[in-house]
Amino acid sequence: MKILSHRGFWKVETEKNTALAFERSFNLCFGTETDIRDMQGRLVISHDMPTGTELSFLEFIAIASKASTPEFLTLALNIKADGLANAMSKILSGHPKLDCFAFDMSVPDMHSYFEIGIPVFTRMSEVEQQPPWLDRATGIWLDAFESEWYTESVIHHFLQMGKRVCIVSPELHRRPYHNLWEWLKPIAQETNLMLCTDMPNQAAEYFGKLE
Repeated sequence: MKILSHRGFWKVETEKNTALAFERSFNLCFGTETDIRDMQGRLVISHDMPTGTELSFLEFIAIASKASTPEFLTLALNIKADGLANAMSKILSGHPKLDCFAFDMSVPDMHSYFEIGIPVFTRMSEVEQQPPWLDRATGIWLDAFESEWYTESVIHHFLQMGKRVCIVSPELHRRPYHNLWEWLKPIAQETNLMLCTDMPNQAAEYFGKLE
């Protein structure tokens, strides 16, 4: 199971989605999830409305590419606006070793990512029981807003379909994570399984390996 840091490996809230948090994450061989928006014709890293001080997407990709093992880094790119696919593709095309996928764009916008060839994870949660474009998606972004509604059979179903599965750890929604982590431990050896967490170091120790 790969461990992805949520908005980088941050230690205080103000470090989220910063170069420091990403460098810390990549130096420990964790992948990461981050947020992509556009601002005045540029792609920037920002969960909320950008102010102009954000790291650019180009700078973010450069940081990942300079990591000691970029070919093992998984980058989960949370798309916060429509119409970014072409600009993203131009930047990513120069960094083929990085393992990147996009997710959370609108359903109509997903089609442009398929056409360009950027891997896409489709969403599934307790309120999204029918993942859109499942046949064309590379993987599943498996979320749970209020409780862990899914079972091990749900995960195995997608893995057997050849899909990758990234599970959103409960602390991202301000819920305790212990029960889910304990439940995941027996299947943590699955190579197509990922965990997106605010606590990558603790997850690596708990599951017994660094990714």
